[in-house]
Amino acid sequence: MLGFFLEKFVLPFGDWYFKTEFMKTLKEYRKIPFRSKHELDALQETRLNAIMKYAKENVPFYQKLEFVLTGNALEDIKKFPIIHKSTLREVGKELVVGSLEGKDIICQKSSGSSGLQSEIFLTQREYLRGQAVQTSFWEWGGFRIGGKILQLGMSPKRSFMKRMKDIFLRTDYQLAYNISDEVVKKALLKNEKRNPDFFIGYASALYGYAQKAEQLGITGIKFKSVISLGDKMFPHYREKIEKVFHTKVFDTYGCTEGFMMASQCEMGNYHQISAQNYLELLDESGNPVPDGEPGFVVVTRLDAHKMPLIRFYLGDIAIRPKNPQPCACGRNFPLLEKIVGRDTDLVKTPSGKILIVHFFTGIWEYFQEIYQFRVIQHQLDRFEIEYIPDPSTFKPEVLSRIHQIMNDKAGEVLQITFKQVDQIPATKSGKPQIILSTLEKTVSNNL
Repeated sequence: MLGFFLEKFVLPFGDWYFKTEFMKTLKEYRKIPFRSKHELDALQETRLNAIMKYAKENVPFYQKLEFVLTGNALEDIKKFPIIHKSTLREVGKELVVGSLEGKDIICQKSSGSSGLQSEIFLTQREYLRGQAVQTSFWEWGGFRIGGKILQLGMSPKRSFMKRMKDIFLRTDYQLAYNISDEVVKKALLKNEKRNPDFFIGYASALYGYAQKAEQLGITGIKFKSVISLGDKMFPHYREKIEKVFHTKVFDTYGCTEGFMMASQCEMGNYHQISAQNYLELLDESGNPVPDGEPGFVVVTRLDAHKMPLIRFYLGDIAIRPKNPQPCACGRNFPLLEKIVGRDTDLVKTPSGKILIVHFFTGIWEYFQEIYQFRVIQHQLDRFEIEYIPDPSTFKPEVLSRIHQIMNDKAGEVLQITFKQVDQIPATKSGKPQIILSTLEKTVSNNL
């Protein structure tokens, strides 16, 4: 009954008031996956041609490039340069159409989980289209608007719109970066009485909660489903979460730059959202890799016009199935066989708290004086943080401020040594590794 009321009245009113299209987009993406493969291919090609034409005519960065579009989408896309996060830092404003003034402009900063942060700009309408696509992902995992949610996130300061979302979507929002015995016990015991339907959050944070719940003997919570996002859902994460919370995990693949790229269906397969994104898997030379072989993920969002990102390099590695078969779920979006991420590791404090990668990125993102960083832990009682400063803005006292904020958020004094370096080594995927811990064996990322 509540879900019906929200979908028929509250959410449409919000779209009317804010001039957005959340419900329209959600309804669209409830149907699109079940179109024929031919229809989906044609839709993607039409949208890809349109966004490339728009970008070439309106985006200063692309206007300078000397090439002509022919209308052959699969060939024209190769004419665009690959955009890296470093490119966004250097020429980001040249990728924006028009002014950045106005209440409807949203700045999205990447989580920085690679240690290298970027920012993109969306209109409120584009942002909520992305949220609608994400909600459709959640519905594949059983989510229904009106169901009660326990959500782990990184936004302690909830904006008006987010507070309204929490109220109307019955969300108990808990911070993901402080996973201590006290915090987890309080949150889970509260929700054991509340009886939530869905548990949503970063994969590593969900795993941390499952670990703590098992240690604390909190076994009375059973979710209809757990929906993971934000970082890699490793097999040992999935096994622990499903065991402790008596449910099934549905994993999603997206990024803060506004791309909602893939999601698991009921059959456990990852479907790539071809109606909103054009996804390429390339080798180190920029050539497409054959199906069945790993390739670097390069993605183009098809419905973002404020800051069109054509061929955005994520740094992840993915694999398409060599001999894809139609999925029994009935959705005809193309399949991804495997999404290869980095094990962000889980570092621990002397008191036993678990700190996930977003604990660190949620702090460091506010200090633009630091270009890149990496956290190293070889001993339980101390960390070493390597950092590359921005030579034009860096002052040594910023490290003391960062250290104090980390202590405050962790709720204890962390023994930290800061070390300035010239380079942070990359992993096989090309992403710098933000956390390196040798305290216990970690999952290999070997392909």
